[in-house]
Amino acid sequence: MMRMANSTALSADQDRICLAAAEPTIALGALDGRYRSAVAPLVDHLSEAALNRNRIHVEIEWFIHLCREQVLPGLPELSADQIDGLREIVTSFGSEEIAELGAIEAETVHDVKAVEYFIARRLDGLGLAELTPLVHFACTSEDINNLSYAVGIRDAVEQVWLPAARQALEGLSTLAEQAAGVPMLSRTHGQPATPSTLGKEITVFVHRLGRQVRRIEQQEYLGKINGATGTYAAHLAAAPDADWPGIAQRFVETLGLTFNPLTTQIESHDFQAEIYADIARFNRILHGLCVDIWSYISIGFFKQIPVAGATGSSTMPHKVNPIRFENAEANLEISNALLDALGATLVESRWQRDLTDSSGQRNIGTGLGHSVLALSNVTKGLKQLDVADQVIAADLDANWEVLGEAVQTVMRAEAIAGTEGMENPYERLKELTRGRRVDAEKLKEFVSGLGLSAEAEERLKHLTPDQYTGLATALAKQFSR
Repeated sequence: MMRMANSTALSADQDRICLAAAEPTIALGALDGRYRSAVAPLVDHLSEAALNRNRIHVEIEWFIHLCREQVLPGLPELSADQIDGLREIVTSFGSEEIAELGAIEAETVHDVKAVEYFIARRLDGLGLAELTPLVHFACTSEDINNLSYAVGIRDAVEQVWLPAARQALEGLSTLAEQAAGVPMLSRTHGQPATPSTLGKEITVFVHRLGRQVRRIEQQEYLGKINGATGTYAAHLAAAPDADWPGIAQRFVETLGLTFNPLTTQIESHDFQAEIYADIARFNRILHGLCVDIWSYISIGFFKQIPVAGATGSSTMPHKVNPIRFENAEANLEISNALLDALGATLVESRWQRDLTDSSGQRNIGTGLGHSVLALSNVTKGLKQLDVADQVIAADLDANWEVLGEAVQTVMRAEAIAGTEGMENPYERLKELTRGRRVDAEKLKEFVSGLGLSAEAEERLKHLTPDQYTGLATALAKQFSR
């Protein structure tokens, strides 16, 4: 029988408030809405407004650089006040200037040309009106864009992403130190395995993540300023005797970047692919940590400290859900989807230039933003963990069969030392332990009947699962920082 649609449901054409017209503007994406507080620092480096401010910065510094190097006949030596005034165009760039630049771009329909006109408007007030032709001199848009993006990416990584990564690592290191000596049953293939310590297992992640951070800290950020097809053709046409590659290199290096001496119209973006790959690898390792922590929580190895006033479930009041680690997992996956796509597409360009990188690079902030959000959640989640020592100890004590490895290995050593009756040690322990639970008494009885040397037998009889952790505690203490 056909049922009538619910009469209270909204139809496709029913009148309703248009949220797109709401004031203040409602964000479309989660990073600019629900999670803005966690990622807001990235706005200062990778937003459209930050890109424009960086474009102004590059244009102004190129203007100053050309005057300082006296590249062209007739260039004046700028006064200190004029240089300060030029740089103030950058430092004073705020809401009013963003609106003004937007209005200019609406006319030019070209973002970099709008920046050129924006700067030119301000030269008269500095007594530099006659130098208006020097703004954007011999530059193609990509000369300005590649340097602006490089500065923004560098600052975003060094001032936002790396501090967030280090903060998460600090929390992880602290947890690793606290749990360095907590014996824990390991699980390989999800099955009981040779014990470790909780701290050592966490330290493995500290070590892996720290290595990726060190790689990212050493990243080069490349830039170029060599004209429409990377040949310095316009530069030489205007000043044939100038050392343009040298001038360009010195300029790029004044921005704190590494000079790329050979390009097409665009800087090749290889450095971007490199750093996105490293951050994505860090993300994947962190994702593995989140999965492991979530799993340890699920079997009771960690207790979660309830947040006052928080609700774990709309219907089950007892629940304290591991939402920080689940949120981090999802955001790391989204971050990597974007970073992987950027790394794959940015290193290709048709012939001397196509525009695919322009749209792609506008998503850099989103890619890094989801990683920063994940790091924030991990940092918060780690602070809400408490090691459940008794649960971990009980789990370990219920699996004495893991000492089978120790027994058969001692038997091998005894055989090498000449003790008789040590044949087939692996097979004998396999018969005793494979797929079976073995308690302390049964294991001691087995050891007593092996005919070991007195010293070896005594050592094994006193061995317990919580003592069978090898150098785990020492390794945790050595590598947790």
